[in-house]
This record gives sequence, C-alpha cells and structure tokens, in this order.
Amino acid sequence: MKNHLQIRLILLLLFAQFFISCENNDEPMVSDENSNEYVNDWMYQQMKRYYLWNDVIKNEGSLALNPKDYFKTLLKSEDIYSYALHPELSETAPKSLRSKFGFDMSFVEFEGKYYGVILYVLEDSPAKNNGLQRGQFITHIDGKELKLDNYNALYSSLVSQNQINITTVTYSVQEGFSNSKEVSILQGFTFSQPIHYKIIEEKNTKIGYVEIPHFDVGQAQTYQQIFQELKNKAITELVLDLRYNGGGDISSAAALSIILASNIKSSDLFVKFEGNANGGKVDQSFLEALKSNESTVTFEALRNVHPSINKVYILCGNRTASASELIINNLKPYLEVITIGEKTFGKDVAGFPIEDDRIASKRGWILYPAIYKLFNSRHEGNYSKGIEPVIYKVEFNGPEIFLLGNPSEVLLEKALNQITGNTNKKIVKSLQTLPVSVLHGDVDPLLQFKP
Repeated sequence: MKNHLQIRLILLLLFAQFFISCENNDEPMVSDENSNEYVNDWMYQQMKRYYLWNDVIKNEGSLALNPKDYFKTLLKSEDIYSYALHPELSETAPKSLRSKFGFDMSFVEFEGKYYGVILYVLEDSPAKNNGLQRGQFITHIDGKELKLDNYNALYSSLVSQNQINITTVTYSVQEGFSNSKEVSILQGFTFSQPIHYKIIEEKNTKIGYVEIPHFDVGQAQTYQQIFQELKNKAITELVLDLRYNGGGDISSAAALSIILASNIKSSDLFVKFEGNANGGKVDQSFLEALKSNESTVTFEALRNVHPSINKVYILCGNRTASASELIINNLKPYLEVITIGEKTFGKDVAGFPIEDDRIASKRGWILYPAIYKLFNSRHEGNYSKGIEPVIYKVEFNGPEIFLLGNPSEVLLEKALNQITGNTNKKIVKSLQTLPVSVLHGDVDPLLQFKP
C-alpha cells in the first residue's frame, strides 16, 4: 500500500512538472499591433533604456491609456522637454504660435492698459503675409479686449486654434497709437528662414551684426559665406542675435562655434553628453559635432572665415534655448562671451528620435526623450533654470519697439554702446512686461543629437 501511494505521488509530481513545463514553453501573449498596449509597452521599454531620468519610472502602469497620455506618465514631473508624436496624427505634434502662424508675442502693461506685443515675425509666414510685424500691439483677441485677468487664457486659445482674429495698433513717439486694424490669419506652413546680417560703423569701429532665427540642418555653408564677407569687410566686433532662436541642429551650432572660437583645433572638446547608466558619457570634439550632420563643409573651411574678433556679444532672452544656450555655454572656454538681455530659457538636455519601426508597412510613434545633460569642456552646465546674462537689459522698456538690426533697438543699442563706450541714457515711458504661462511652446522641444 505504501509503495502504491509513493508511485501515485511521483506520478502526480511528474504530471505537475510536465504541465508547468508546457506552460513555460508557450509563446508569450502578444498585444494586437493596433492596440494602445502594443504601443505603450514599446514606449515603456525604450524609456527605461534611454530616458535620462529613468529612475523615476517604477512600473509600466496602465498600458490601456492613449499613447500620448501614457508617455506623460513616464516623465519626471519637471521635464517639459520630452515629447512623443505620431507623424500621421497632427494633434500629437508640439504646438506654438511660431509653428502654426509664424510669430512670437508677449504681453505688456502700458498706462493702465494691457496689450499683446508682436516680438518676432517669420519671413513668408501666414503672419508676415497678413501684415504683422515686430512692434505692433494687440488690443483684442477674438473680439475680447485684453485684460490682466484674461490675457493668459486668450493666449492659450490662440495656440489651440487654426484661425486667429486679432485687433492691432502701432505706436511711435511722434504720433502715439494709430487707429486699430482687424487682422485674420489662417494656420499655414513656414519654411526655412534667412539669416540677416549687416555691418554697422560706430566711432570708426566696424561691427558685424548677425541674427539667426533657428539652427537648421546644413547651415554651415551659409555661415561660411556670411562670415567670409564680414571678414573681408574687416569687422573687429561681432553682435550675434539669438534672442528668438529656440535651438535646432547641433552640427549647425557647432559650425557657427568653429567660426567664432579663438585658436581652436579640430580635436578640442566642444560638448560633453552625460546620460543614465545605459547611455553613459559621450564627448564630442568640434570636428565630431560638425560631422554629426554636416558633410559638405570642412572644419578648415570654417576656420578660414574666422573674423578678427576676440569676443562676441550675444543678445538673448527667455526664448533663447537649447542649441543657442549650448553656444553661449560651450564657447566660454575658448572665447569671451558677453550676453546682453534677459535670462535664457534653460534647456540643458539633448536627445535623439526613437522611432517605432516594428511594422514595416506602417508608420509608428516617435519619441523625443531627454537622454543627455550637456556640459562644456570645463564641465560647466546645469543651467536648467536659464543662463543669467552678463549685462541685464529688458528688451522693451518703452512702447516704441524697433525692428531687429536697427541700431536704436534696445538690446542692439546696448551692445553698440558697450563696444563704443557710449554711456548716454535715454528716458522712455514705462512699459511693464507680464508673465506668460505657456511660453515654453514657442521654443524647440529638444536639442537634436546624433549618437
């Protein structure tokens, strides 16, 4: 009887082991490729591997969420840079006035009234083609007069619409405010922007002024042509206007830095990338950063157009971000950088796109997570709260706002006075700037980096 019982127990154990073995050999459950679970599990795996702050991701959470909402659950609470988009779902792309209508704006109070002020207008944009220009004031949005308690909500409504209706006025010291004008603007595309430059002569000093709206891929050749001309005209001072440059391609930023930096070699360290335990640390020389996305212009060709300067004046503000901040921070070991304006935006991270290409015939989600912190060759960085200017100056302290490049424009005038030693001060009517809660939408989400 005892032996019979032992045989039965052994058979039961063998049967249980066989059953467990069969279970373990089954194929794992795979989500339907059209489901949120299929996408979100992929997002989770990529973020756990690449995300700079992957230690905040404790578990997968609810994979049934909409992918855009799910992605946000994986982010560090302070992270406003990382984003995810689907190329066939326009509603997932970052939105801003600049990308939708082609202009930037802010808000001011003047003599008890509240206005939106047009700061920057892109060439050949819906805004430009409908008559908007820097310095105009907005009094009404969708028929509603701007007030202290509604301007932020009205601004948010502009960003979310496909057509905007505004009322504008202009101001000059001689004539005051003009009659109002109704303007209606449809959302549209704006393509690559020109780089504006000129030479200003002040007290027998030739000063180059260069305004760069964005760091696009392949700008090195344009920089080479511009700075060859400035060098031929024998400039000895340079003002670089980056106040509305929200970032872009790192190789174009490196190309400009190669031209500006003094006495550098191709092997000199330009940028240090520091990621999580998986990403590690990556150092890039000037040459390596240039070649990451530039194959037509050489390091030597860019060095040959270096003008006779030993410092650079950079005009900056709260829309100066990403690659623009990288230039400010990473030129400092090689060149005196004198920033004029207000504190920059504070984007000291970089990343590269991660695309879901598991289905060959179908376009998938693309992640743009923060992957690396940025440092210069002296390991200086950590400017997530912005870079303080060397010379603090509010961009508009009076109601007459001049076009960029005009020597009377506030920040450029300050730079020219700094160069020439002019200490004369103008007396202007007081203009108070107001905070804007969604300003980060007007700068690039992430500095693009190729590993």
